[in-house]
Amino acid sequence: MNGRGESGGGLARIAWGFAMLGGLCAAAAAVMVVVSIVGRAGWSRPIPGDVELTQFAVALCLSLCLPWAQVHRANIIVDFFTQRASVQTQQRLDRIGALLLALMVALLAWRTAVGALAVREAHEASMILDLPMWWTYAMLAPGLALTALIALVQAVTGDAGATGAAPQEATP
Repeated sequence: MNGRGESGGGLARIAWGFAMLGGLCAAAAAVMVVVSIVGRAGWSRPIPGDVELTQFAVALCLSLCLPWAQVHRANIIVDFFTQRASVQTQQRLDRIGALLLALMVALLAWRTAVGALAVREAHEASMILDLPMWWTYAMLAPGLALTALIALVQAVTGDAGATGAAPQEATP
């Protein structure tokens, strides 16, 4: 996000907002876990459903932070076999990888959204708090969809299209 006005700057800003929400979600889960542990240890009164809430929060956090990680290409890259390849070959392979990631995460977003509808129709709920499970599925889909969109833009335009920065050069 360097403000130069590249076509993907808006995606980077949205991804940053998602990441901030994900960070808040993680922080809230951490505070809740500490309070629950202290309540359990000190007064034998943990927060009811703390494990369910932690699972929901961590899943949501991961989904919301994925787009920001993709903007910065902060995913794991195994370059052992390509480190001696030319910069052009590495960039081509990066685009192919981004396209494959876009397809995979788009599939996950689609199936998560469909799963949310199915779980809603089945009236499934969490065991302790009786929270509707479809909420969790539905909250995961936007982060996955945004990750897919960012990866697709990276595959089509190169890194500059989604991050607002120039593509990274390979190390010799």
